[in-house]
Amino acid sequence: MDAGQGLSTSEVQSIREALAAGRKPRVVFTASAGQIAGQVGQVIELTDPEVSDEFVVVRFGRDELPFSPADLAVAPKGAGRRVVEPKPEPEPEALPAVAAPEFVLDTPRVPAQRQEEPKVEQTEKPPARRAVKAVKPKGPAGLTVTLAYADGEWTVAAQQGSKALAKPYVVKPAEALKMVALVDVPGVQEAVEQILGTERAEAEQQAEKLRAELAEIEARLAELREAR
Repeated sequence: MDAGQGLSTSEVQSIREALAAGRKPRVVFTASAGQIAGQVGQVIELTDPEVSDEFVVVRFGRDELPFSPADLAVAPKGAGRRVVEPKPEPEPEALPAVAAPEFVLDTPRVPAQRQEEPKVEQTEKPPARRAVKAVKPKGPAGLTVTLAYADGEWTVAAQQGSKALAKPYVVKPAEALKMVALVDVPGVQEAVEQILGTERAEAEQQAEKLRAELAEIEARLAELREAR
């Protein structure tokens, strides 16, 4: 049987599609496979070619061994699964005929060496797995509400992320005190009460001054009325 010159890229793709469809394509071993050249096997799996060049797993008799595409060719139609005895390598004519069996027995068999290779494939397969990373949904931007005091006025502003929801606007001192009361932090509430107390004292002083000025103006007005 003509073993061919190895699997082409398109033939490997066809085998991949056949495996996906549930079929196990038959292949024949080429001369580069060694003593098993010309025998037929079934492809049962394609592993990661980036991990090893021998990524075509073939069932051959009772063994399942990995081969490179160069070791295989597409089996002709009607090819069976008959296993042919390995052909011994040609001997020099000078050797007696009885030396041929000893030469074959002393030569390491290729299948015996390849039986250890699936272990290497199994240990190298886990790094090829690609873990799917869960994508955490992005939450809304943070909301900041600011109560500020400056130049005798209380203002409130609101901002979400980098977007200003409400520009600073003036609120009454009583409203500012209610907002601070919602925050259970004694130091903050004491600071607000101290500011309001200072403003209250200044307002009372200004009111007393205005009352005195008003009394002086009324007295002057009364004098001007009597002079008529």
